Amino acid sequence: MSSDTVRVVFRKYDGAQHRDYPAKRLAEDDLGVWLGVSTGTPSVYHGRPSVEQIPFVLLVPHAAWWTGMFNPPPRTSEVYCDITSPAVWEGDTVHLVDLDLDVVRRRATGLVELRDEDEFAEHRTRFGYPDDLVANAEAASRWLLGALGDGTEPFATAYRKWLALVV
Repeated sequence: MSSDTVRVVFRKYDGAQHRDYPAKRLAEDDLGVWLGVSTGTPSVYHGRPSVEQIPFVLLVPHAAWWTGMFNPPPRTSEVYCDITSPAVWEGDTVHLVDLDLDVVRRRATGLVELRDEDEFAEHRTRFGYPDDLVANAEAASRWLLGALGDGTEPFATAYRKWLALVV
């Protein structure tokens, strides 16, 4: 039996702490596990203690090389997808390896952009990303660039009911 609280742990490929926070398990469906994070949630961000200022919903897909973060205003990114290793669950903790690349849809313009290609290239060399990891990360990025702009769910409307629960 799983609890209502999930610990979300993002690390970098070299094992360095990236993000770590508790989230409320909202639902699980064919898309993945939906998690809600409320304003005031204590967290670790880039290895430093922090407190979430704006609530969000995180979708952890069942078997994909990304996670989706869905944000309310005033955040300028409506949807922020991290390219990650597929999720590994240990009880009520989900482990993800952040692979630098991000695909973002801007709220005001609807512009979809790929970010942090320079960081990905640098870490690919420094950490020795295997070729299959690079291929999967790049394929996920390409897919998300299309999906965030063309009405593919969960990026069109499916997330809104979950976001309404944490706002």
